Amino acid sequence: MAKYRKLSRTSSQRKALLRNQTTNLLYHGRIITTEAKAKEVRKIADKMIALAIREKDNFDEVTVQAKVARKDKDGKRVKEVVDGKKVTVYDTVEKTIKKDRPSRLHARREMLKVLYPVKTSGRSRKEIKPVDMPKMLFEEIAPKYADRSGGYTRIVKIGPRKGDGAMEVVLELV
Repeated sequence: MAKYRKLSRTSSQRKALLRNQTTNLLYHGRIITTEAKAKEVRKIADKMIALAIREKDNFDEVTVQAKVARKDKDGKRVKEVVDGKKVTVYDTVEKTIKKDRPSRLHARREMLKVLYPVKTSGRSRKEIKPVDMPKMLFEEIAPKYADRSGGYTRIVKIGPRKGDGAMEVVLELV
């Protein structure tokens, strides 16, 4: 007996399809797909969420000094002339950052192997920003499911598809 469904695709196509659907499920919270695909995506998504729950509090708060460009009232960088050249003025600021411990860093890299990069949609190019999916898993999704011991997704049947009669389902985060 096989451990997974082949979904009538080559291994590279199947991997790409499952990565894409898993990423969309975790980003949007729900997707509509066929029953066979949903059962495969569910396995991957549940593993990602379990990994995020296990490592969500595994970091150190570290204070670092950073150089930040000084800005004027309009938000533009302040420049001064040094040796006949315009140079940006920098201030030293202390910032507190989260530094991953080794196991959380490994978990983040494992997530990045599976999840595709996501960008927010915007009207112009300036409004489009990348989304850090592992950070979203650690900070938004994991705390929501911290008290559950599995079963983070739900499959709801919505009926056969009109074109080929395949059973369509809604796969959503509980």
